[in-house]
Amino acid sequence: MNIKTFAMGAIALAMVSSAAMAGSTTGTSALDDPAKMSPFFTDAGMKTLRSESDFKTAWMAMKPDERTAVLKDCGDTNLNKSHADFCTMAKKVGG
Repeated sequence: MNIKTFAMGAIALAMVSSAAMAGSTTGTSALDDPAKMSPFFTDAGMKTLRSESDFKTAWMAMKPDERTAVLKDCGDTNLNKSHADFCTMAKKVGG
């Protein structure tokens, strides 16, 4: 009985840790970096985008390689789902 409990615990731990590792790969996205993204939003929770002209000003303040990385991340279907409004605006002003 203890062997079964131990084995199930090990399997559960392996599943949880692999899910955490998979989730951490999307954390490297420029879209998930609050320091880079906060200039585009009016609120601390980063829910409300700035006006198009303010967005474009913040966009142009980014380095060209950062803008390229953001547009690349916006092209990723999984990342775009959680940042759809931002990506639409980024493609409009920078794409």
